[in-house]
Amino acid sequence: MSAAAPQAGPDLTVDGTGLLCVTLLLRLVKRIDGARPGTLVHVIATDPAAPLDLPAWCHMTGHTYVGPVPGRQQMYAVRLAAGARATRTDAPWHPVRAGSQEPQGR
Repeated sequence: MSAAAPQAGPDLTVDGTGLLCVTLLLRLVKRIDGARPGTLVHVIATDPAAPLDLPAWCHMTGHTYVGPVPGRQQMYAVRLAAGARATRTDAPWHPVRAGSQEPQGR
């Protein structure tokens, strides 16, 4: 087990069973709204793209992708960061432009 692997249970679990990553990210963004920095989130994701999309989303937003949860198939851990970059509420793979609530266009 790596040093970054979660040692305790999550503070929050997001169940994305059966969801494609776009819908999973929408659910994740909604569930973490208002959560404190440092919160450990376990994400259940059956979409085969999740192991690629979750780290990419974390890189874009500034959250920490901890990795797969040891001993749990299709479960991934994310640690929420202070000062994370906001994403569009309708398209969580697009960051919100500085000085606006939502960017124009796609």
